[in-house]
Amino acid sequence: MAIIDVTISQLSESVAEATLLNWKKKPGDAVAEDEILFEIETDKVVFDVPSPSAGILFEILVSDGGTVVANQVLARIDTEGKAVGSGPLAVSSEQLAVGSGQSAHPGIAMPAAAKLMAETGLTASQVEGTGREGRITKADVLAAVASGTEAPAPSAPPPPKLSPAMPIEAHLESPLITERPEQRVPMTRLRARIAERLLHSQATNAILTTFNEVNMQAVIDLRNRYKATFEKEHGVKLGFTSFFVKATVHALRKYPVLNASVEGKDIIYHGYFDIGIAVSSPRGLVVPILRNADQMSIAEIERKITDFSTKAKLGNLSLEELTGGTFSISNGGVFGSMLSTPIINPPQSAILGIHATTDRPVAENGQIVIRPMNYLAMSYDHRIIDGREAVLGLVAIKDALEDPARLLLDI
Repeated sequence: MAIIDVTISQLSESVAEATLLNWKKKPGDAVAEDEILFEIETDKVVFDVPSPSAGILFEILVSDGGTVVANQVLARIDTEGKAVGSGPLAVSSEQLAVGSGQSAHPGIAMPAAAKLMAETGLTASQVEGTGREGRITKADVLAAVASGTEAPAPSAPPPPKLSPAMPIEAHLESPLITERPEQRVPMTRLRARIAERLLHSQATNAILTTFNEVNMQAVIDLRNRYKATFEKEHGVKLGFTSFFVKATVHALRKYPVLNASVEGKDIIYHGYFDIGIAVSSPRGLVVPILRNADQMSIAEIERKITDFSTKAKLGNLSLEELTGGTFSISNGGVFGSMLSTPIINPPQSAILGIHATTDRPVAENGQIVIRPMNYLAMSYDHRIIDGREAVLGLVAIKDALEDPARLLLDI
């Protein structure tokens, strides 16, 4: 018998613990080397943990939803494939021979599975649980969806509409009032961390927001003129975010305090430009970092942003890609936002909010004309950034976008 431990390595300097989401294997299952055993969720990313060796999963020491720390032993594998475990989730010799028998807790769903079942409309009776003691895991729900299982059609008639003419007793007896379903699910570790950071930002920063508007016609014309050639040359589409990144770096060079951070009673001025790009993912908002954005070309920025977006959707962003940053950009315009006040991402001291570009009437040389306008918002920490620097910084971004030649001439 040769037993080896399954652990996770150091998470990161800023991550003390994580959540074990769900096991892909059960005690007694054969596993191959590098086959995925379980998922781990930190406050930043979700990642898979592979098996360190081939063999039989001998014992599971931490159940789905358990909290884990770096270097903790989570399971044991018998590399010779003959062991029979003795722990609380170990496989017995009878289980190895004939299976585990009747589930002890059929129909009980783990938190991640319960959330997914609610989203897909499936019930516990439609999903076969393969987790500990018959519990339903997220993988079980995904398997049910993949097999074509559909949510049951609603059998109850729709509740009657309330009418001002109905007596109050009829309102109180209406199913619309008496049948008010609720669902309680725990926050994911990522969502809890986002909530914590946002509250911390508002509690510790003196946040103020300044606004301006930018005529996007020059950028639109430039993009339309070169987008086909650009994509052919670089293999990536020419978007708008790269122009905002370049304009932002241009402004941060002029007003370095916008790229600074606060540490105690010190102001840290950064001699580099690591720009965080807020990206939506199925698990919440994440902010991967464009490192040394000042040294990146338009094509490199577009390629990196596309990569970030793909990884965010798949949950494959690494801790390194999400760590650091000296300034952030949040684009609510992709969802149709017209105006917002973005919250600073600590320990940064400023953030740029981009919004939807729409045609609006504006005054030019005494005439009313239609132009593609975008409202810009810059939230900043008033403890170290005065209104002058914030306003002039936002004006510098506006000027660079309305006259992109400034980016080439550095003026």
